[in-house]
Amino acid sequence: MSNTNKVIIFTDGGCIGNPGPGGWAAILQYDGNTKELSGRFRQTTNNRMELRAAIEALETLSRPCLVEIHTDSQYLRNGITQWIHNWQRNNWRTAAKQPVKNQDLWRRLLAAIERHQLAGGVAWHWTKGHASDALNNRCDVLANTAARSVTAVDPLDSEV
Repeated sequence: MSNTNKVIIFTDGGCIGNPGPGGWAAILQYDGNTKELSGRFRQTTNNRMELRAAIEALETLSRPCLVEIHTDSQYLRNGITQWIHNWQRNNWRTAAKQPVKNQDLWRRLLAAIERHQLAGGVAWHWTKGHASDALNNRCDVLANTAARSVTAVDPLDSEV
């Protein structure tokens, strides 16, 4: 990587049914290089796959970086930039006093972000899905391809 250690990440996740077979994808750009990542789960939800895409991308980075994440998921962006502070303050309970859904992945995402704070942190950007953003559209293709590759005998664990 260059001296700036800046990484731009595009993420997406989705399911065939919700819950159902799911896939996640991320595209990382750094120092003139591009890397595509994707994965799948036999039984999961859209929101879990959106979270998983960001987590997997951040955990792939071998050292602290200044990161920009682009997502078409309002759940992911609002969750990490707004809602999570109250969830933590309320012992991982929502305003309605219910347990926060996907708490395991939210906690893992927080840990993945923490690694990058000294390098400038992680900035979150929302992009309209299924629009004119080529990298968002490519992530959508990768995530859908991963979800469609799940089979009944797939040894992958469930996420639900």
